Amino acid sequence: MLDSVQVEYTRMSKMAALAVFPGRPANDLAAPRVGDRFHMGKIVAIGGGDFRTGETLALDREVVRLTGTSRPRALFIPTASSDSVEDWEAFRAAYGGELGCDAYVLNLLTVPPSSRELAEAILSSDLVYVGGGNTLKMMRRWRKLGVDLLLRQAYDRGIVLSGVSAGAICWFRYGHSDSMSFYRPEAWSYIRVEGMGLIDATACPHYDGDTAGVKRATDFQEMVKRRGDLGIGIDNCCALEVVDGGYRVIVSRTGAGAYKLYARAGEITAESIPQSADFAPLADLLQK
Repeated sequence: MLDSVQVEYTRMSKMAALAVFPGRPANDLAAPRVGDRFHMGKIVAIGGGDFRTGETLALDREVVRLTGTSRPRALFIPTASSDSVEDWEAFRAAYGGELGCDAYVLNLLTVPPSSRELAEAILSSDLVYVGGGNTLKMMRRWRKLGVDLLLRQAYDRGIVLSGVSAGAICWFRYGHSDSMSFYRPEAWSYIRVEGMGLIDATACPHYDGDTAGVKRATDFQEMVKRRGDLGIGIDNCCALEVVDGGYRVIVSRTGAGAYKLYARAGEITAESIPQSADFAPLADLLQK
């Protein structure tokens, strides 16, 4: 039974609108096709922001729009925040009170659900939203329970995958994470956490922010230089949207953006990724 994995539904009232795209009317948006093959994968990786206050509302609307249904089933996974009840209630209020979904939650830390229950919860959804927090703890738990494999199936089936902070970088091969601050708050450093690899890059959330005064951008640039990764930095109130082999940058705040980072000849380069209503090939973005 779904109750045993703490799946909860709440009815909502309003259909989601479109997100903010510079230079394009809101009703003039179409999903891209790559060659003759229609790719089903959909990811909206949000760098940061609080849906409690409506900071990311335009981005959340786009997440809902991508489902293509009038009342999507929206699954919230708060593993990174230790199955926070407060985060779930905030998600339910945002996606339930504003965005026209049936919202429900999947908790993974108290009573381990069965494989069948996990599959039912994840693969019956129209969108999956992963909350922020401790990325390292979350990925370890997902791999132990097989959640990562189910989310990969969801991606292949065209279920929209989204999330903020930890819930954004989990979709990348690696993520720039402050997870160690949860274990050693007095003596910690950023680490590179292995994600699911659906996007072949290393991502940094809150690129314009910091944890405990340690700036993300500065540390991420050093990580990219040291590791030789291709990096994607995503500001608060900004998301990298990946749909069917294409990508674009969307924002809910003027001035927010995303950046492509790479090392060449021992020097780090950080390029602003242009914001456009049109999708560009993701393969181009992931080339150094």
